[in-house]
Parts: sequence; structure tokens; C-alpha cells
Amino acid sequence: MGNSRSGPLSKEILQELQLSTHFSEEELCAWYRSFLKECPGGRITRQQFQSLYAKFFPDADPKAYAQHVFRSFDANSDGTLDFKEYVIALHMTTAGKPSQKLEWAFSLYDVDGNGAISKGEVLEIVMAIFKMIRPEDVEHLPDDENTPEKRAEKIWGFFGKKDHDKLTEEEFIEGTLANKEILRLIQFEPPKVKERLMEKDKNP
Repeated sequence: MGNSRSGPLSKEILQELQLSTHFSEEELCAWYRSFLKECPGGRITRQQFQSLYAKFFPDADPKAYAQHVFRSFDANSDGTLDFKEYVIALHMTTAGKPSQKLEWAFSLYDVDGNGAISKGEVLEIVMAIFKMIRPEDVEHLPDDENTPEKRAEKIWGFFGKKDHDKLTEEEFIEGTLANKEILRLIQFEPPKVKERLMEKDKNP
């Protein structure tokens, strides 16, 4: 998939990414240079993805969350992402349309890839999200969502599911669109990822 060579970013890939992500040509070219510095072969492994992700969040532990993000975008399960997949991953996790984000969020929470989400899978992702939240920010969370277990319980309750029920993609998307509280609870919004990427390119 995408552009797996380590040469210049092709006009076709550039145009496709501009249309699908609304990132500028300048941003995409700058990110491609940074990408090739880290991954001269033109593909990024799970470990490299985790390392890159970690640089954006020096005050957090993003390893578990990065693993799940990588899994959700490694569509062919070959253990690598090319630049196109990498940029789409960044876009979907930071600036995608609500419907796109929810389709991606479902794949993120569907840890075993069986097409349905369990309460245990919700807890697994929420635990990864909590590792990304600074301790001082956790202190300001409401009492009924200030631990991974409480937040997972609250999410599951909003969907009206019992402990051993499963959640389909349609139920997940419809329920989340109908209740903004669910959307807030299921996501982690990485702060200023675009700015950090640009800074990284200017200050290698």
C-alpha cells in the first residue's frame, strides 16, 4: 500500500493525501523528510512507530496506546506502515471527520478484530489512554471516571450493555453520535501533534 520507496514523495501520493487529510503540501513534505530520517527504508515498524509517538508525549507513557493505534492501521497485518498509512493514522487520530474517527475508534477498541467490542476490550483501551493522561489532569476528572475501571463502566453503561454483552460497529457508531459524553470518554486527543511534528522537522 502507498509509497513504500524511500525516494521523493510522488505527486500522486501527495495529491491523494492532500485530498484525504486536508494537510498542506508543505506539511506533508516536511513530515515525509522527518519520516525518512527515522525510517530510511520508507516503512515504519511497530517499534519505530512507538518511538516516534513517544517523542510527542515526553510526559506520558504512550507505548500501549501506540501499539493499539499501530494495530488499527496495519490493515494487511504485515507489521509495518508506509508513509501514506502513517499520515492517515495521524490524521484520523487528530483531525478526522466524526464519522471517520468513529469507524477508526471502533477498530481501535475491537482489539481481537472479531467485529464486536467487549467490555474487557473497552477497559484495555481505556487503560492505555490513562497512561497518556498526566497525573495532575487525572486529579481533575469526575469521581465516576477518574480510574480506567470507572471510565470503562461508565462507557459500557451509556451503551446499555450488560457485562458479557458485545457491541457491534453499528451500535458503537450510532450510540456515540447520539451521546457526546460517550465520544468524550472513548477518545484521547493528542495535544498539538501537528505543531510538534513541524517543530521536530525544524529542530532535528
